[in-house]
Amino acid sequence: MGIKLNKKPIITVVAVIWCLLQLYIGFFGVLAPMEQRPLHVAFALILTYLTKPITKKLDSDKLYLDQIIALILTVVFAVYMYTHAMALSMNIGIYNSFEIFLGAVILILVIEAARRLTGIGLITIGLVFLIYAYVGPYMPGPIRHPGASLSKIFTFSSLTTESIFGTCIDACSTFIFLFVLYAKVLEKTGGGQVFIDVACSLVGRVRGGPAKVSVVASGLFGSISGSAVANVVGTGTFTIPLMKKIGYKSEFAGAVEAVASSGGQFMPPIMGASAFLIAEIVGIPYWTVAACALVPAVLYYLAVFFMVDFEAGKTGLTGMKPEELPRTRDVLKKGWPSLVSPVVLIVLLAGLQWSPAKAAVWSIGVAFIICMINPNTRLTGKQIIETMVEGAIGALETSVACAAVGIVVGSITLTGLALKLSSLLITASGGHLIVLMLLTMIACIIMGMGLPTVACYVVLASMIAPALIKMGVLPIAAHLFIFYFGIISAITPPVALASMVAAGIAKAPFIKTSLQALKLGAAAFVLPFMFVLNPALILQGGVLEVIQCVFTATVGIFSMSVMLEGYFLERLPVWQRVVFGAAALTLIIPETLTDILGVAIFAVGVLLQLIARRRSRAARSGQ
Repeated sequence: MGIKLNKKPIITVVAVIWCLLQLYIGFFGVLAPMEQRPLHVAFALILTYLTKPITKKLDSDKLYLDQIIALILTVVFAVYMYTHAMALSMNIGIYNSFEIFLGAVILILVIEAARRLTGIGLITIGLVFLIYAYVGPYMPGPIRHPGASLSKIFTFSSLTTESIFGTCIDACSTFIFLFVLYAKVLEKTGGGQVFIDVACSLVGRVRGGPAKVSVVASGLFGSISGSAVANVVGTGTFTIPLMKKIGYKSEFAGAVEAVASSGGQFMPPIMGASAFLIAEIVGIPYWTVAACALVPAVLYYLAVFFMVDFEAGKTGLTGMKPEELPRTRDVLKKGWPSLVSPVVLIVLLAGLQWSPAKAAVWSIGVAFIICMINPNTRLTGKQIIETMVEGAIGALETSVACAAVGIVVGSITLTGLALKLSSLLITASGGHLIVLMLLTMIACIIMGMGLPTVACYVVLASMIAPALIKMGVLPIAAHLFIFYFGIISAITPPVALASMVAAGIAKAPFIKTSLQALKLGAAAFVLPFMFVLNPALILQGGVLEVIQCVFTATVGIFSMSVMLEGYFLERLPVWQRVVFGAAALTLIIPETLTDILGVAIFAVGVLLQLIARRRSRAARSGQ
């Protein structure tokens, strides 16, 4: 029996205080770890239990007994940990009975909140690792460990900076929350629409224009939003109907948006805020990560661009009518204020090399100031509060998932599983790097299903990246490899969350949309292998080496797109698709000889298509 209660004012107050706290931290600097991180988790848990009843069947407007208990316990743990932060930080593993009980409570609160927000997938992984930590002495030899008592598991998971309050929640509470809030501010102040209008003005009139608008707009907005699903919703509600209007099949339209939105997460400069976390874990400057990710990200979007263009040519689709399109000059003249803050963000990060948190705070401030000056985008006080509430709610899934992922990371640390798993993967691969990469790819896709990007990366970085590094892969290449495949799980059946949401908007069958997305995103399954085998693709090498690698990779991606779509200048018979497929395959192999051979095969394929085009035109003129 629930209590009928107007929860909106409570949610608003909690969300606004949370946003103000995060802005304070970003501007003035971080608090002590055992002050800042538990506070962040507490705010996330309070909002989760306020907004999510125990099952979706219950009335979300009511407050039930389980929610009240969870809220009281969350406040208790937040107050205790904040007031005892120094003592807990200096603790050497000796806890009193209340703290052991508190550790168990925090663990349960986080697990249940993750279930309510993300489903059973993430908590299943967490529970498996907790059980593994307890039953270590009874496990098979390769993964056996001494085991940990329940009290040790509770306190290690909840009262240290090694698990729930570890690296993942540290990144979330320091800068990831701020970038989620920034994306919402940018959307509210018209930045998202400006991205769409710019894309429309640039590529809307060419064949298959709306699909190319989706590719460009999703790449721009997705880099900031950090969520494939949020990006699909943000740009897909505009682009998918346009694609269907000019003749694309509904499942193809949904697939284009899903693939384009997923790619935004590895598009520099922001990469959905994950670039900062990769830099922190690998121990290199942020801009090194962004630079390394740039070429593969551009190649990914080129591949999608080629695919939608060939599909449009194959099916005879045109672009949008000129009268339906805005002019670039008019878009920039009207919408330039909304683009000021993204430019400021890039300047602060790249030029002045400010910390991500401080750069995000100032960019948010600039966005608000500009929108208040511009009468077309001016926000009222009510709208500002709504933006903060939506930003906080938008950060819930990532925040709670990061806390839950901390359980997995903590169990790995407690049991020493990372070293064991790396050895097992290397053994299973027989010492062959390609086999290890294939096993890693499968593991990344499975682990990444349904997880937010940041949470997915942290799990994979702890468990799988060490195996690749042990086999001689450059650390940045290894981490980008797992990062890419963790993201691509958003379009990989059977879960494919981005495809699922896009299919809903397109009113298309989910399976057909997901399979089409798999085809469109094929480049994403090849590019990580290419830059691990040839690091020049991530700018690790001499200038000439990098130029050669980028050129041959571009030709290879183009060839693969032609082969998959069966169209270039004209429709391709099967044997010509084989020619382009052979060109793509040889260009993947990082050897000068295979590069020369691949370019030669590609040239033959182009020549065959030119001959086919000439014959086709002659036949039409003869009629």
